[in-house]
Amino acid sequence: MKKLLFLFNPHAGKAQIKNKLLQIVDIMVKGGYDVTIYPTQAREDAFRMVYDRAAEFDRIVCSGGDGTLDEAVSGMILSGNKIPLGYIPAGSTNDFANSLKIPKDMVKAAEIAISGEPFACDVGMFNEEPFVYVAAFGIFTAVSYKTSQEWKNILGHAAYILEGVKSLTEITSYRLRVECEDAVIEDEFIYGMISNSNSVGGFKNMTGKNVLLDDGKFEVTLIRKPKNIVELNAILASLTNLIDDTDLIYSFKSDRICFSSKEEIAWTLDGEYGGSVRQVTVKNIQKALEIMVKNK
Repeated sequence: MKKLLFLFNPHAGKAQIKNKLLQIVDIMVKGGYDVTIYPTQAREDAFRMVYDRAAEFDRIVCSGGDGTLDEAVSGMILSGNKIPLGYIPAGSTNDFANSLKIPKDMVKAAEIAISGEPFACDVGMFNEEPFVYVAAFGIFTAVSYKTSQEWKNILGHAAYILEGVKSLTEITSYRLRVECEDAVIEDEFIYGMISNSNSVGGFKNMTGKNVLLDDGKFEVTLIRKPKNIVELNAILASLTNLIDDTDLIYSFKSDRICFSSKEEIAWTLDGEYGGSVRQVTVKNIQKALEIMVKNK
């Protein structure tokens, strides 16, 4: 029989998977798989399991939030394996699942994970660390990993919005040199985002238009430090798509971007803390991951 590794975070979202677990496993078995089930016990569990054991399986399916997906993908990329990955979203925002049109309904997502078709999508490298869909620094980034799981469960997307508004009162800026294919930018920024998704932190359309997940390019957004409340309002209006005519936001596509600063800057990768660094190179590895999506 074909072998399948099923990893799930039992605490993701509102722990709804406990009510669907039998149905999900039944779908996997009916799909012809000998299923190994592993509920993650701690941070990095999913990474270690995939890194150590991916080669033993014909399919890997993970369920949880964006952090669980990030761990599974990182384990796959760093182990050198390219095994089709199914994803059953169970987190508060599930940005990447939304971009792939993977439904929130766990049973339907499980059916796609087993009977769908593989889609070769891009993966990012943050120095030597993989990420699935976003690397970011500055305002808004602390929202996703500082918001408690309890608040996420209660408020959902509202938790991100509330935390984002709260952090506007104390904006930190960073002097950065940004280099990409044919441009060098030196400026003071309050936010930077390199993404491969239609939404980030539950904020849809924040990553721009015409987003393709397999084109070998990232969508890059850099927000300059506003000098006054008028400029701040212009930034917020642009981000909420009310207007799109401010020169306070750099938006472009690139497959490789280098950032350097004199101070350490804290980054998030897929909504989790990604470390503090002075220099970073972000690269797009085109079509590095095969993830299961709906049949065309």
